[in-house]
Amino acid sequence: MARRATVVGSGPNGLAAAVALGRAGYDVRVLEASSTVGGGTRTAALTLPGFRHDVGSTVHPAALSSPFFRAFGLGERIEWIHPRASYAQPLDGGRAAIAWRDLERTADALGRDARAWRGVLRPLSRHLGALVDFTGSQLLRVPRHPVTALRFGLRALQLGSPLGRSTFATEEADALLAGVLAHANTRLPSLGAAASGLFLAAHAHTADGWAFPRGGAQAIADALVADLYAHGGTVETRHHVADLAALDWGDPEAGDLLLLDTTPRLLLTHPGLPQQYAEAIRRYRYGAAAAKVDFALDAPVPWAHPDVALAPTVHLGGTRDEIAASENAVARGGMTERPYVLAVQSSVLDSTRAPAGKHVLWAYIHVPSGSTLDPTELVVRQVERFAPGFRRHILASHAMTAAQRTAFNPCDIGGDILGGAFTFAQAIRRPVVSTTPWRTPLRGVYLASASTPPGPGVTGMPGWYAARQAMRDAARHGRGERRELEDLFGG
Repeated sequence: MARRATVVGSGPNGLAAAVALGRAGYDVRVLEASSTVGGGTRTAALTLPGFRHDVGSTVHPAALSSPFFRAFGLGERIEWIHPRASYAQPLDGGRAAIAWRDLERTADALGRDARAWRGVLRPLSRHLGALVDFTGSQLLRVPRHPVTALRFGLRALQLGSPLGRSTFATEEADALLAGVLAHANTRLPSLGAAASGLFLAAHAHTADGWAFPRGGAQAIADALVADLYAHGGTVETRHHVADLAALDWGDPEAGDLLLLDTTPRLLLTHPGLPQQYAEAIRRYRYGAAAAKVDFALDAPVPWAHPDVALAPTVHLGGTRDEIAASENAVARGGMTERPYVLAVQSSVLDSTRAPAGKHVLWAYIHVPSGSTLDPTELVVRQVERFAPGFRRHILASHAMTAAQRTAFNPCDIGGDILGGAFTFAQAIRRPVVSTTPWRTPLRGVYLASASTPPGPGVTGMPGWYAARQAMRDAARHGRGERRELEDLFGG
């Protein structure tokens, strides 16, 4: 009889774990609480018929550089769009700074800061594989590429402290970097935000850039599910697991496995969890939240600067100081009148997202944990600031508050979409300090979510690491064969 593996949660990490175990010969069952698979990689009709909105993320800078997805062949299994402009940062007065895939073009447009921009990002973009290797796992290990790791660490220390204010001389370069640092949804400056932002900005200046799937993020989940089915796995939707003690997932003594693409708090429902580990899970911190709004539009967003229309990802927040003020207010439990807005206009390059001549836009703002604030009006005002007349193009909208997001996805504690506060301390303690943080004290039970290294992002790596750890442990106890990524995908 084949060994069994149960995976709770069908986000990209859970599906990556399921695919790996299915290819290794396990009888895999995926349990998903929602009516559809995908977690944060889902696409749905949230507003009007014919408009396709991504429920979670749209643009996936780290997907095509992910070792798991590269071995899986995700770049060939679905169609990807590679924008010439990875992201844009509009400024008042009709100005804008653009992060083009072409680093030289980006730097040249920054004038006095051309040399500084090259100095910060060229070494990381040119050695992206080494950067992904360093940041793409738990940090309690000797880096295989020490020069890149040192460069990255020193830049993160610089930009994550007040010293970072002297890096650039122009408002444009300052704002262009601040917009991407703010993805971390934590205070600015901070080491966590600097590390996260440098990683994302380095991807902006590569051949793939900030790519995204044609047709919607659902394509990623569908490709993984198709592979799982091809290897005999199954998916059960509308199966909400709220209590591990009540879940029949097999016999751990016989080598059966349980992998959780969930919040680590689900482990607290197991009566056999050791007290010390349970206390560590209770101490694991969740961060500020996101409140999102999706728009159906009758025309493209009328940006004051025409090049902004070429970038699917747009950071709306004004200057570096304005962005920092917004993020720091949220970190203190408050809000500013002009919040940082992360917007995505996928339909400017993907006509499948809306009926002919129509467009979609989604945007989110950062809010305190558990907030019930509807973000719609704040977002509209910020878009109008840089695209006068935007409001009159809105056909319909759909908002999800932080509190609603928690109900929609129990993994998003308080509306935190990053799987836990993104700080340097929690990059090491995610969710516990360990060289094998995917393994739990419960035999056969593993964590496979963004609450484990390497953290948030559509990479599949937390799921792959959890599956790899499970297979290694099974081989060590004589219940299975040790399998590596190359073995599973024939690389």
